[in-house]
Amino acid sequence: MPDTRAHGSTAVATGGDTATAPALLQIEDLTSSYGAVRALDGVSLTADAGRITAVLGANGAGKTTLLRTVSGLVRSSSGRVVLDGEDITSASVESMVGRGMAHVPEGRGVIAELTVHENLRVGALFRGKVEKSEYDRIYDLFPRIAERRDQPAHVLSGGERQMLVIGRALLAQPRILLLDEPSLGLAPRIVAQIFGLLRRLVDSEGLSVLLVEQNARSALSVADVGVVLNLGRVVVTDSARTLMADEDLRHAYLGF
Repeated sequence: MPDTRAHGSTAVATGGDTATAPALLQIEDLTSSYGAVRALDGVSLTADAGRITAVLGANGAGKTTLLRTVSGLVRSSSGRVVLDGEDITSASVESMVGRGMAHVPEGRGVIAELTVHENLRVGALFRGKVEKSEYDRIYDLFPRIAERRDQPAHVLSGGERQMLVIGRALLAQPRILLLDEPSLGLAPRIVAQIFGLLRRLVDSEGLSVLLVEQNARSALSVADVGVVLNLGRVVVTDSARTLMADEDLRHAYLGF
């Protein structure tokens, strides 16, 4: 039976205290289908300002469809998506970046024939002029891609490509970053590096992250809140610390 332990602005335990953060993104009773197959079945959750919300579950649980529906790549059948008080359920994909949302889909989609720097510039096209200091900031965050800035993207490793697509999304100056399976196929050391950077950005700059991950252990180690999906429905929402400690739930839904 679904166990929704937190609704609205998510109250989570942090360092022994209970803190309530304002909901930046609200997903309300969201339903989405691929043809006759219902992928999301009344999903409700929040992603709070300045926190990492991890969306977890087995393959086919609806995690990727959730991000694609929130960002407008897939149209919902019913329900609402609200960003900072504005209903964006029917907003165009193109308008999402201007509203402060950046979506990094699974697959590390770089433009192979462009250089690393040219790929970064793609992330800032809608903004017009971008200061050199903004590119420098991305290179400071990701020294490995700084070393390759003039090389074509097709020479990058999987980890470097993941850093590039995240850096490209950050150039859009999002308030919330939607990340789909960033750890897929990467060495644990690279995963720890990327997740550590996300944690620092959240803590120092107030970035919000909605993180879809198959690697539940790594995701919960960096997240504030965890949301477990199963067959398109929310099973439980709770603090990452509480979910990590719930052995029965981990074995049933998270595979560890």
